[in-house]
Amino acid sequence: MIALRHRLEYFAVAGLAAFLWALPMKFGSTLGAMIGMTFYVFDGRHRRLAITNLASAFPSRSRRECCAIARSVFRHFGRLLIGLLQFSSLSPADMRARVEFEGLERVQQAYASGRGVLIFTGHFGYWEILAIAHGLEIGPLSLLARPLDNPWLEAMLKRIRTCTGNPIIYRRGAVRRVIRALSANQAVGIPIDQHIHGADAVQVDFFKRPVATTSTVAALALRTGAVVIPVFALGLPGGRYRLIYEHAVSPPVDEGPEAVKEFTQRCTDVLEKYVRQYPEVWLWMHRRWRDTMPEMRDYRNTRGANGRRDTV
Repeated sequence: MIALRHRLEYFAVAGLAAFLWALPMKFGSTLGAMIGMTFYVFDGRHRRLAITNLASAFPSRSRRECCAIARSVFRHFGRLLIGLLQFSSLSPADMRARVEFEGLERVQQAYASGRGVLIFTGHFGYWEILAIAHGLEIGPLSLLARPLDNPWLEAMLKRIRTCTGNPIIYRRGAVRRVIRALSANQAVGIPIDQHIHGADAVQVDFFKRPVATTSTVAALALRTGAVVIPVFALGLPGGRYRLIYEHAVSPPVDEGPEAVKEFTQRCTDVLEKYVRQYPEVWLWMHRRWRDTMPEMRDYRNTRGANGRRDTV
């Protein structure tokens, strides 16, 4: 049954990709928003989780406001899917024409240090397109990733991610490959907004609540001297994108036992700034605060705070 489901999922996405070949780029955003709203209506589990997360992160916002943001979040992720499939099918020249860069000199200065560049982002905006565009404009960006559960879709996603020369680094044996890339003065991209557990986890504050976060970026930067650059990709009208390279995150002066945690907190603060400014393009459907929010254990409840069934 699992293999059958994987094949059906793959053929659905492959069929969508084939359909997009004949669809003008300008209609992609509309189609993506429709797909996102379909999931918003029928995927009650993740809809409720997104609303719960938003209400916890923005306690001053009303439930109506949180529901409105959640709808925008689902529409965005539908647009992300369509945008990624369309963008990856373009020629390199057409890709370049659809991307503008802000703060490009910051990452260029980071490369000039000769110690490699650690690029971090989150599941925010158009992060997959960010990696493709970086590889095309600047150079290879090794992507630290976990393979999808569906091997057919994983093969498709890998082809997309590597279409501009970006290597994929999977978790097993990742440290050696990352250090090798940094030693060659290359860039490595790492998301820092997913819940993790184990020895690599460090607890920092995100929206004034503790979260278990990867310490990989901070630990590698302190070990290798690589420059840490936050990067975010936002959508623009007409199927275009803006990549924003932020100022490098400075390492702590004191390299004591708390240095990794402090460095990770500094990186998380930058991510939080963007999520606060653009909450409609972050992955609120993820159980980010699962260890520290008792209410997360109850998010599957189908009734709202007023006792009526959740129908938002």
